[in-house]
Amino acid sequence: MQSTDANSFSKICRLNHPLHLKKKDPMNANTPHQKQYSSATQRLLKPQIEHFFVEEFPKLFGPVMRAHIADALLELFTRQVRQTTTLEPGQILWNAVDIATRADSPNRRFVPVVLTMVSEQDIQNRTKGLSIMEIRAQSTARILREAYQQGALLSMRDITLLCWHPMSMPSRWRKYYEQLNQCELPHPGNLQDMGSCVTHKDQIVYKAIVEKKDPVQVANETKHTQQAVDRYLKDFHRVQTVYNHNSDPDYISLVTNISKSVVNQYINLVEKHDISDK
Repeated sequence: MQSTDANSFSKICRLNHPLHLKKKDPMNANTPHQKQYSSATQRLLKPQIEHFFVEEFPKLFGPVMRAHIADALLELFTRQVRQTTTLEPGQILWNAVDIATRADSPNRRFVPVVLTMVSEQDIQNRTKGLSIMEIRAQSTARILREAYQQGALLSMRDITLLCWHPMSMPSRWRKYYEQLNQCELPHPGNLQDMGSCVTHKDQIVYKAIVEKKDPVQVANETKHTQQAVDRYLKDFHRVQTVYNHNSDPDYISLVTNISKSVVNQYINLVEKHDISDK
């Protein structure tokens, strides 16, 4: 009797076996919905980037690395691309060098900035008879400040490309505006000690070497980054040291690996402030 009951129970278990199986996650199950819709994700940008690496570099990256690269590229696209609907007539989108880096740095970064090339005020000023020189000076000041407010610095080369004028013209417009308004506009020449701008070089040398002020204070007073002030003072002392032994600019440039034009600026500062032996 017991054997018959056991056999019956076993038979019942076999018949109802599917009921005791662990239920599958409907999201992971091979359902008709999955078959029909899962491939649709390939139409999205990230899967397309991953598929590109599968086709072009099949043995170089695994799925995890491909996903990380795709995420990094998407982040880059997000930073660099703006909706054109955010631009007003007269504005353009331009990639300028991040203010925290330098154009000559191997690790330089770029920031997408919106620049107002033509404003309503420009048109009104021209209507009133304001000269082209004055309007260009005002627009140069405007886009330099706009880039700075967005965390970037426009160079004179940037403005040359944007306006298709000779390289000397943007500098002339900028200097004209600065002299007329007794101010200094933000650009790499005065904030990062790049190019031929010597105004801040003179100030930094005088404050740090002659007045013996702390470089941190000098950076605050001249509105330079601390990195720019430290780099400037380091190069200045290098030129000064060689100058004390040999004042030939060509020799100093060769020894310090600093361009001759910049070496001549340093020499002029040394002689101007009579600090060759300090």
